[in-house]
Amino acid sequence: MARTASLSGFPEWLPEERLVELHVLDTLRKVFELHGFSSIETRAVETVGQLLRKGEIDKEVYGLSRLQDDEGDESKAGKHDPHALALHFDLTVPFARYVVENAGYLAFPFRRYQIQKVWRGERPQEGRAREFTQADIDVVGDGDLPFRYDVEIALVIAEALSALPIPDFRLRINNRKLAEGFYRGIGLDDTAGVLRSIDKLEKIGAAKVAELLKTELGASDEQAQAALSLAGIRTEDTSFVAQVRALGVTNDLLEEGLDELEQVIAAAVQRAPGKVVADLSIARGLDYYTGTVVETVLVGHEQLGSICSGGRYDALASKGNRKFPGVGLSIGVTRLVSRILSQDLAKASRSVPTAVLVALTDDDSWGAAQDVAAQLRGRGIATEVAAKAEKFGKQIKFADRRGIPFVWFTDDDGKHQVKDIRSGVQVDADPASWAPADEDLSVQVTTALHASAQPA
Repeated sequence: MARTASLSGFPEWLPEERLVELHVLDTLRKVFELHGFSSIETRAVETVGQLLRKGEIDKEVYGLSRLQDDEGDESKAGKHDPHALALHFDLTVPFARYVVENAGYLAFPFRRYQIQKVWRGERPQEGRAREFTQADIDVVGDGDLPFRYDVEIALVIAEALSALPIPDFRLRINNRKLAEGFYRGIGLDDTAGVLRSIDKLEKIGAAKVAELLKTELGASDEQAQAALSLAGIRTEDTSFVAQVRALGVTNDLLEEGLDELEQVIAAAVQRAPGKVVADLSIARGLDYYTGTVVETVLVGHEQLGSICSGGRYDALASKGNRKFPGVGLSIGVTRLVSRILSQDLAKASRSVPTAVLVALTDDDSWGAAQDVAAQLRGRGIATEVAAKAEKFGKQIKFADRRGIPFVWFTDDDGKHQVKDIRSGVQVDADPASWAPADEDLSVQVTTALHASAQPA
């Protein structure tokens, strides 16, 4: 089970917990690269102006300043200085800046994945940390980006999440064009305001959202009810189209959004059955989303919140008249790993990568032990040499405490034997040819959800 962090909101893992996290990260990398996404890493800091230009979340952004500044206290002025530095709160905004600055060196459509730490000044609670790891994939175009990438991104994420040691999940997908067109069709022109209110639906309930729509946006009872009726539509197939049209609202943008969402859901029904739903309550809080929007929940763990979110953004990145539309999704790795550990959904088979401990007969045998270790390592077998020439029983106990499955012995005549300390079986061995079974060669992540173990 994951420990409570000594500094709230900044989790740290024990070695065996870190091995589970590495398994998650390696699995995501493998899936992303199989689909042709290239890895990048951006700097940890951006200017305040860059971070806050789309969506007001300044209360969550950590400013960056020196403890001592000869020219005054920048930390107090940083919020108002667009050139002040702050830690990035997500990876999409830094990625947009990266694309603009490196457009002359990139081939478009540019497919990237990015796995990094981010920082957000939220109130720490289960599933929400102040420092956490995200894993993003995006496709960005130059001038235009075909809608088929919205479909592809959803399918890649469904495949990636399916490969992780997590419970069943659902990608809940909506389209902002659909929502905004509907709101305009019923006479609510402040579509951003309506979206922000609808985004609170699961937190505060329909009655309070209706009150917000009426008091803050001037909606009538009929308009508020219509907006809530739209948000109540949820289907596992394309039947949502008929349900939306049955509400009797007409608008060109609404029709465009309906068509786009229908394409995504139709593809998912065929290629990722049971993993995607059309959920017209999904809005996403950030203002830079312009089309497809996604949130993902673990079935039976909905209180954890979204573990993967994102969507289409057509105007986040631009350089003069040149636009770089994109679509992407972000997996909350730390949120997922925290749940995996706290619920014992997966465990590492041992706490260290070491497969073999080479025992010392006496202090003079250290050099020969290093030679054995070098031979084993040369064939990809993780090996340590004992620190002291203690009694063999103590060296075996040390290996057991470390979780190392095999201990290697060399007698005075140069004869080698290796012992499986779990079974007690000891056999003759040659460092040039002996190898452990595949399941012992590397750490395995054993899951409670799948019958087979998976390499970390």
